[in-house]
Amino acid sequence: MVQSTTPITDIPLIQHPLRLMLSNALRQNTVLDCLNDEELGELESLLVIAEVKKEDLLLAQGSVEMEQYFILEGLLKRVVANPEGKEMILRFAGAKDIETSYAAWRLETPAPYSIRAVTKVRVAKCPMPQWAELMSRHPQLKHDFEYEVMRLMSEIMAHTITLHLLDATGRMKRFQRKHPELATLIPKKDLALHLNISPETLSRLLHQE
Repeated sequence: MVQSTTPITDIPLIQHPLRLMLSNALRQNTVLDCLNDEELGELESLLVIAEVKKEDLLLAQGSVEMEQYFILEGLLKRVVANPEGKEMILRFAGAKDIETSYAAWRLETPAPYSIRAVTKVRVAKCPMPQWAELMSRHPQLKHDFEYEVMRLMSEIMAHTITLHLLDATGRMKRFQRKHPELATLIPKKDLALHLNISPETLSRLLHQE
């Protein structure tokens, strides 16, 4: 699949014309609950806001330049591809969620997957070294973030196992049960790829409901 190379314009959060609105959205993020206003201000001074078009890349598989992402609007997908170009969608992430390649950065290995926009997306981001340095000064933030990273890895592992253990109907019903907020937002072709079924099979299952 040919990836878009459209440049992504970054605006520092503290200079953004919508700073107040974006700061409020950032405060809703799942891993930032432990920060007080002063600490959040410290984080905001590191962040830039990126507006990302549908199917644009935030992170390319194999990259060694990594960033931490806080999703403010829209939907991202984490995608892994084999050398022949066959893709698998590992997870979707929406507003209030994070996307990251923190584990690969810590292990000093290239990113094992790409991160791509499903819809038009707005994210707050900063280079991974800056994010790690900030966490080193805030132990509770580091604890909460690393717990979330492990939880996401566990979810991806569980999903991968279900691709082998459940039939197409079971996979779809499990996804709808675990992610009801995403079921109507994801394009059918992406959902079919995530569930490892054909678009035709997915359409048939949806019409049976």
